[in-house]
Amino acid sequence: MDQIVLLDRTERYLRGEMTPEERFAFEELRKEKQEVDQFVVEHHLFAANLETYAEMERFKANLYDVHHTLKETGELAEVKPAETGRLVAFWSKYRRTIAVAASIAGITALLTSTVTLIFSPKTPIRDIEELRRKVNTLEVRTNTQDRQIKAVNQKIDPNAAVTFGGTSFLIDPKGYLVTSAHVVDNARQVFVQNKDGQDLKTELVYIDKDRDLAVLKIKDQDFIAPTSLPYGFRKAVSDLAEPVFTLGYPKDEIVYGEGYLSALTGLKGDTLASQIAISANPGNSGGPVINRNGEIIGILNARQTQAVGVVFAITSRQLIRSIEEHKEKDSSLNIKLPTRSTIRGIDRIQQVKKIDDYIYMVKVIG
Repeated sequence: MDQIVLLDRTERYLRGEMTPEERFAFEELRKEKQEVDQFVVEHHLFAANLETYAEMERFKANLYDVHHTLKETGELAEVKPAETGRLVAFWSKYRRTIAVAASIAGITALLTSTVTLIFSPKTPIRDIEELRRKVNTLEVRTNTQDRQIKAVNQKIDPNAAVTFGGTSFLIDPKGYLVTSAHVVDNARQVFVQNKDGQDLKTELVYIDKDRDLAVLKIKDQDFIAPTSLPYGFRKAVSDLAEPVFTLGYPKDEIVYGEGYLSALTGLKGDTLASQIAISANPGNSGGPVINRNGEIIGILNARQTQAVGVVFAITSRQLIRSIEEHKEKDSSLNIKLPTRSTIRGIDRIQQVKKIDDYIYMVKVIG
């Protein structure tokens, strides 16, 4: 297909300007030709990056306008050469930082007071020293209290070799979690940490290496079981180009990402997985893939190193099948996946606020 024609069709497809017939034909073409699907994925990422760059440029322009306006109104005055040498040097070195901070947060008055406090000969030195001692004392007390609190709540041996392996999330209010099998493989002990930094002990229920899934259960007296989960698990096949988002722990805080379903199969046509156009890191493994209705459609599995922004997810249908198979082997396995989402129809920010309490960082002790 001619590149110009392909580009035009791709843009119309991503903007939702195609008729249902055209959209169906184009999606069939994506399934048949991998190079077309890859072009769509890369163009979507390019457009997203371009929009991010444009937003940054608009933000910089707004900062410049605010700065210029503050200078014109006299609220942000330039330092004249006649000022004392130390103040001139201070301003010359930090005026760019000060201008941006004043434009964003309106801290010009505080900054002026601080500079006056430091450089004014009228301020008694003993007052400054007394203030410094009080601040140091408060810092020491805060650090001591922080260590004491951590010592009380310490559940993981400080000498243990801990790997921050990935993400997990609740699949049953009784404390059952799912993550990727490769995250907890060969682990002697597994802890999970909630968004408040609290560690909870878990035990491994089973590992399904064929599907790269592992089910854990929280076994900790500090765990407060919820009455229900806000999300449901989708049993039906998801739609190509369906918008999705993820929550996970690629670093020491929960991180949000968004993208779309770019292929109904995984790497090399793997039918257990689907392909997601989204930015992800190894710490996202085991995290949920959620659609706009608040339904779990998959579990993030791995990243394709050959293409930036392309990851794979084991479908929620495979998780359902995995649990059913293990229930047949172990009748005591009492897991009931919710199928109904209670966050359907609300905006994305509120959905995330209702979900993030159920997402956990995985800490593996080998």
